[in-house]
Amino acid sequence: MRRTDSVNDPHSSGRTAPRAQAGSTAAAARCAAAGALAFALAGCGSTARPPADPIAVLADTDSTPARMRTAIEAGALDTENREAYIQALRRMLHAPGYPTAVRVLAFEQLAEIDPEALRRTLELQLPRMEMLEWRTRVCQMIAERGWVEYAPTLVRAWAFPIAGWVEKDSDRPERKALEALVGSDRVADYLFQTLVEADGVAQQNLRTRCWEMLLRLDQRERLATLLRDHAVKPGDLFLADLRAGVAELGVFPATREEILWVRKLREPARSGFWSEARGAVAALPPDRRATVELRDLGALVAAQRHRPELLAMPAADLDARIDAWLRSPESGRVVTIDFEGWPGRYRQTLREWRGELTWGDLLAMNLAIDALRVPQVRAHLFEIAERDLKDRTTEYGGVIRLDEAGRYEIVEVPPRMRGNDERYNAPQELFDLGYTAIFHFHLHATRYDNARYAAPAQGDMQYADSTRANALVFTFIDRGTLNVDFYRHGGVSVDLGSIAR
Repeated sequence: MRRTDSVNDPHSSGRTAPRAQAGSTAAAARCAAAGALAFALAGCGSTARPPADPIAVLADTDSTPARMRTAIEAGALDTENREAYIQALRRMLHAPGYPTAVRVLAFEQLAEIDPEALRRTLELQLPRMEMLEWRTRVCQMIAERGWVEYAPTLVRAWAFPIAGWVEKDSDRPERKALEALVGSDRVADYLFQTLVEADGVAQQNLRTRCWEMLLRLDQRERLATLLRDHAVKPGDLFLADLRAGVAELGVFPATREEILWVRKLREPARSGFWSEARGAVAALPPDRRATVELRDLGALVAAQRHRPELLAMPAADLDARIDAWLRSPESGRVVTIDFEGWPGRYRQTLREWRGELTWGDLLAMNLAIDALRVPQVRAHLFEIAERDLKDRTTEYGGVIRLDEAGRYEIVEVPPRMRGNDERYNAPQELFDLGYTAIFHFHLHATRYDNARYAAPAQGDMQYADSTRANALVFTFIDRGTLNVDFYRHGGVSVDLGSIAR
């Protein structure tokens, strides 16, 4: 189960106004870069015959570096095909297959002839750039030139997680470049200032990334103080939504997705849900209320409508209900799988996680068990699983929620794209439904005897970390049985047994 976290946000321009001193430094750096480029091109290409079609040479990653250098030189002199030349250079900055040394020449040539095209390209491509050596070099060149106007792009790129790249977050090249631009001791101040001063509509994506990075820098109390101080930008809708989330629901967003989640719940179409959630949270004891996360709201509202007695139960009683279910013949067998070869420890049972689960986790799992006891819910899950089994282009998924009559409902949502039988690409529709649902769900149904995959996979756990949603995965373990796992962010995964057809 995976959602692409696109950095191409149509609501984000990605720029803040640089200081006057920084702007003059950047201009001087461009002039120096242009002079260096002219010297480099003359030295590299003066003895080679110019290609008849420089654009074709630059598009062909099998061209030798020397021939590409000559094509860059020839293209610079061809004013009639300037737009195609610029597009070829832009492609060289992010397409796979180009040597780093040649990419550097393309970077410097763009900086000379069309700096705005360079900025737009990196704004879009740097956060998702997978050529890590080149990504590092780009950050270094931005820092070397003092381009403060690129700081928002560096923030977005730094916020984008890349597993296994660097040992410490402080070693990320985007952070090092940002430190070079704004000062090593002023990164948090820059992020906070940008969060507060950036345009609330056009730069929402940038503001959410600044929020994430401030939390990563242990600036939670600073953000909490901002939300408590209503005198700071009182008309700012971005801050107004987050303030309402804290004041009325007690939820403090931790990620970009949770910020979007709060803001979606504030839309008029979801005002009824907001009101119900506010009432459910207010009825909780203070210590329990302090632990509420956004993902808990769907379960709280569902319990308030369907099983209000659960809201009064302490964690020990909720745990005991899950344990009783797992020990009963009705639940079937727990299925754990071997993660041999993967780093870390992968706990999969209630016993292994007991003591680390929140009250909200236990409430959600109780609701899942209640749903699984409904014959119509089981029948619908098996019907979807059978269709998934026959469809070799995708996994199936959707949300689980209460309908208007207060009954558990399975809402299937077609994937955003197809092409992989072992992946469910979550579309925006799933997130729109998921803001008020109890669970996201998907199936592992590539075959009936699929027990070796009866747990959330690595991609599923990354999805949970990104979305912060409560989720269930249903896996065929034989023709008549589906195994059920609850999972959420932080690597938590609890097997809830199996259901029979």
